[in-house]
Amino acid sequence: MGLAFATPEGVKVPPSLLNIYKEIENEFHVEVDKSSGDLTYLAKQGVLLLNAYLSVRQKAPLSHKDAGYEEFFHDVLTYLDELDRPLVFMLWGNFARKYKIYLKNPKHLILEASHPSPLAMAHGNFFGCNHFLLANKFLNEHQIQPINWVK
Repeated sequence: MGLAFATPEGVKVPPSLLNIYKEIENEFHVEVDKSSGDLTYLAKQGVLLLNAYLSVRQKAPLSHKDAGYEEFFHDVLTYLDELDRPLVFMLWGNFARKYKIYLKNPKHLILEASHPSPLAMAHGNFFGCNHFLLANKFLNEHQIQPINWVK
């Protein structure tokens, strides 16, 4: 679909996204509709859901890791970091965290946690990270419309 963690309507919701939904439920004390993986509602609010690799072959994780996406991803982060406005970056997992070196703008909030995949959950701190609440608090503090994380 072009959005990290998202799946089109009718496609099974991946376990990582189910964990994201669970964290949203825990943070906001609401119930999230877990029947759909379509995250377009977030993109429409200005949330950029970006993976470092924009494509993979089915059932072959990281199959396109040498396809030139690293340079593109670096350029996107550099561009965003240079924007003269507060932004929130959520870096989930060690792979995402390695890109923190490109984020130097003191106006931005950088949140880090383990990846929401079931595999990473055994070693990490995704549940309880409160990233969605922290992001909205930061946005409110900067007079920016908070994100409605619940569709």
